[in-house]
Amino acid sequence: MPDSLPQFADIQAAAVRLRGRVHRTPVMRSATFDSLCGSRVWFKCENLQRAGAFKARGAFNAVFSLSDEEAQGGIVTHSSGNHGAAVALAARERGVRADIVAPRGTAAIKCAAIQRYGATLHLCEPTLAAREHVAAALIRERGGTLVHPFDDPRVIAGQGTAALELLEEVGSLDALLAPVSGGGLLSGTALAAAGFGGQTAVFGAEPSAVDDAARSLLAGRLISDGNGSTIADGLRATLSPRTFALLQRHVTAIATVSEEEIIAAMRLAWDVLKLVIEPSCAVPLAVLLAGREPRLRNRRVGVIITGGNVDLDRLPWATTP
Repeated sequence: MPDSLPQFADIQAAAVRLRGRVHRTPVMRSATFDSLCGSRVWFKCENLQRAGAFKARGAFNAVFSLSDEEAQGGIVTHSSGNHGAAVALAARERGVRADIVAPRGTAAIKCAAIQRYGATLHLCEPTLAAREHVAAALIRERGGTLVHPFDDPRVIAGQGTAALELLEEVGSLDALLAPVSGGGLLSGTALAAAGFGGQTAVFGAEPSAVDDAARSLLAGRLISDGNGSTIADGLRATLSPRTFALLQRHVTAIATVSEEEIIAAMRLAWDVLKLVIEPSCAVPLAVLLAGREPRLRNRRVGVIITGGNVDLDRLPWATTP
């Protein structure tokens, strides 16, 4: 069992720390979406969060948890985009240096946000190993504290505040649904649900093309190989021992959907919900619309709408004239 698994009390402490630093995002309903998926659904709109994604919660909680000495040494992270932008913003508000490592091919809107918030952007090859290598080299050369995108108790606790706010606002839900990549959001969501009362089942949503989390949960062991590519660029990471331990303890199941189902759900969110969401965010909606998890039908379901940082020049349903 990994050291330093966060507890529900850490999420409660994060909620206090984040007050006034991140948005308490709105909760949305849609009768049309309910009729399409056969459940009553509450959407926690983290696409309207600071920096455009739920990642602000974990980043701000981690950065503002640091001692003055740690913070003044600077912050380093690696990210597919949203976490990097969130750390850049949190570091700016803390008044400290931030170095952000991102893979080449990261959405232009996310790279622009990182630089707009005053961080130094370092591009690398599009692999997790390359990201980790460059981040470690920066720490050796320049110093700084690593704020990992998901394998950090402070980040996990911060991410869990989205579910905590949702449950506080709408009351008990039968189920909560969130996408899974490295597992920071899903494990924080599950920990929040368990601490809130334990009556809410938590489900993950994952692209079929990168289904390592689903396979890990089914096998009862951590699996980090065999992934392909997906349009959901924010869901390409693999679980850590820490997040896997939390998912094993608190998550009921992880459902998977195809690339076509993800794109259709993303477009439906734009057309019906009038929400600008990115492909990674559409994955749980696709699970509901496809009826992939029967235990979510005819239930009160909460969904974490994770982010809205979309490259408008590369919409997946757009065609070249």
